[in-house]
Amino acid sequence: MTRRICYVTGSRADFGLIASTLCAAHAERDLAVSIAVTGMHMDPAHGLTVRDVEASGLPISVMIRTPELDGTGFGMAAALSTMLLGLATAWHADRPDLVLVLGDRGEMLAGALAAAHLDIPVAHIHGGERSGTIDESLRHAISKLAHLHFVSNDASRVRLERMGERADRVWVTGAPGIAGLAALADRTRRALCAEVGLNALLPVALFCYHPVLQDGAHGDCAPQAAIAALHGRGIQVLAMTPNSDSGSTSIRTMLEERAASGEIVLLRHLARRDFASWMAHADLIVGNSSAGIIEAATFGTPVVNIGDRQKMRERNANVIDVGNDAASIDAGIARARGVGRVVGANVYGNDGASARIVHLLRTVDLTSDITRKCNAY
Repeated sequence: MTRRICYVTGSRADFGLIASTLCAAHAERDLAVSIAVTGMHMDPAHGLTVRDVEASGLPISVMIRTPELDGTGFGMAAALSTMLLGLATAWHADRPDLVLVLGDRGEMLAGALAAAHLDIPVAHIHGGERSGTIDESLRHAISKLAHLHFVSNDASRVRLERMGERADRVWVTGAPGIAGLAALADRTRRALCAEVGLNALLPVALFCYHPVLQDGAHGDCAPQAAIAALHGRGIQVLAMTPNSDSGSTSIRTMLEERAASGEIVLLRHLARRDFASWMAHADLIVGNSSAGIIEAATFGTPVVNIGDRQKMRERNANVIDVGNDAASIDAGIARARGVGRVVGANVYGNDGASARIVHLLRTVDLTSDITRKCNAY
């Protein structure tokens, strides 16, 4: 009997991490994977990345358009309510056997809430990690709604068990975004730079900075300081637009102004292959993206991690943590340039994550009282 899995995706970030795993699962004769698309995917301002989902060949079971993503906390909450109603409506009419979610965003919380109320088992990837902002609260809320946990490392497993999750429903699979990443990064530095008008012979920084809800009106100060520091040190910048969370408007406006003046190159979206190749060939990565914490270690690329968005997450040796102030950011950039690439094992796993997750999706028991969830303590 074919087991029907529905994965909820809201952005280029989460889908890029999990796409190869979903395709591998869908190729199994006893699994059928569909995608619930929502959030930033259908926003032209964020690259209309629903096209990436369509290009994957995976069937889309539902598309939920959210209110205009206005970069405010109210907008985040309003979007969550729309997604919750849309997912509940879709799954009430066409019920999957399992809902799969990843990480800590509102789209995933909406998916977990809808599924839990429809008595549909939920599997959560990347639970148990720390981040120190509203992301951490959302991540742990999703974990408490989920019934199965596919975690990236032992520390995350221990946290979930201390939170009351049953040990026999937590598996250390590793991070699926690492699977096949090194092989995917097959583009050359020269080709990448030529495509965006940068000089391959000069240093290049990949800049990925997202808003932090609690930083409020001052949320664009740190990214401004980072761009100024990179420019002052003669480092070319390829920047990605931020996500749609509260505070994103001021950051995006600042980046657009810097791009208009020729200080940086600004892109809304990079295909996964191109993003992996840029992580491999950039001289450093600057910002607060989880890609710097989890994936960049595959290539040893030094990462200047700014502020609290990734606070308390497990670090690889390539990560340099700095504060939000200009002096700390500049010092971190100088250190990264001096250190160079850092080779070592990635604490978030290796290439085997996808195979382990697919195996679990195929074999885990969904016929017992799995949704009758009680804390283990």
